[in-house]
Amino acid sequence: MDVHKRRSLLHLLRRARKPLSEFVVAVAGVAEQLEGAYQGLADDWRGALGCEEERRERFLEMMVTDGCFLLEVMRTASGFEVNDYAPNDPVFSNHGLLYTVPYIRRDMIMIENQLPLLVLHKLLAVETGKDENEELINRMVQRFLTPAAWPPATGVGLALHPLDILRRSLLYGPTQTAPPAPPDYAVPDDIIRSAEELYEAGVRFKRSRTSSLLDISFHRGVLRLPAIVVDDTTEYMLLNLMAFERLHAGAGNEVTAYVFFMDNMIDTAADVALLTCRRIVHNTVGSDKAVAKLFSGMSRDVVLEPQSALDDVHRQVNAYCRKRWNRWRANLVHTYFKSPWSFLSLAAAVFLLGMTIMQTVYTVLQFYQDATT
Repeated sequence: MDVHKRRSLLHLLRRARKPLSEFVVAVAGVAEQLEGAYQGLADDWRGALGCEEERRERFLEMMVTDGCFLLEVMRTASGFEVNDYAPNDPVFSNHGLLYTVPYIRRDMIMIENQLPLLVLHKLLAVETGKDENEELINRMVQRFLTPAAWPPATGVGLALHPLDILRRSLLYGPTQTAPPAPPDYAVPDDIIRSAEELYEAGVRFKRSRTSSLLDISFHRGVLRLPAIVVDDTTEYMLLNLMAFERLHAGAGNEVTAYVFFMDNMIDTAADVALLTCRRIVHNTVGSDKAVAKLFSGMSRDVVLEPQSALDDVHRQVNAYCRKRWNRWRANLVHTYFKSPWSFLSLAAAVFLLGMTIMQTVYTVLQFYQDATT
């Protein structure tokens, strides 16, 4: 892949008609900030100990080369006019989009492969002569990672790296804040029931209006959940997002809380089948059992953030399930109103019972009437 990275650098320089030194100088101005973005960066890449100039040059070379490669790949994928590559190019062509770019996209999600978007910002500033490219970079990266996602919010500044962009695309919309817990919720219930158990307790499932992981709510027995497509990349993506939230203090734990919630809700294939029937889970990995196995164990050693919006939903659902009337009503509905035939059988039984009571009353009244005469 290093060969393709160097090719992309040469193509970008040729189109920009600017020397490599300008790009290197621009990135060198934020070299310390870029080095600080990598936790545990080996001394071989830091300009700190011995041969400082040589090590700094190696680090800048890596940043510029990787940044140019990422720009060229995203431009090719978005249909940007990049016509100086051969039609049979292994990366920057239709063939590359089909067979190579998906693996590049997958590698971009790995927590250890994150490239600070500040690098792209500096490279674009030199190439275009404009310094205000933050929103352009955010849109470009999001369209490459999740083309169908909601447009990124404006005015929020440059994201940290591609994984941060991916997380933002899953958490768009207003952040819900949980109200203070009432006195009867002082001791939270740590058990999140499975989807089947909630259904038996009278909870109804509906798909949220958006696919944002923040769009989870419970109102009058209806639990609304965002739709999720479960495919071969789902576990990979969620685990990397959880790692990002764990390593970045202050980033929040919305994705982690969502995974915790879903992991506890999906225990068996029956839970997956129920959520699939409600169009909440779109299963593309095969059997429902495979989906249940995928979610199982992802939230090990994970806890919900106290007083989070999702924790409030958790309390509301458990409070609803503790009411016996809700269970009785659910049992009645599931037993006698599950199908038209069950309802007709119940209606016929009620009708016959009513007729029997009327006949009995009529017989008793007739008896007393005859006795008085």
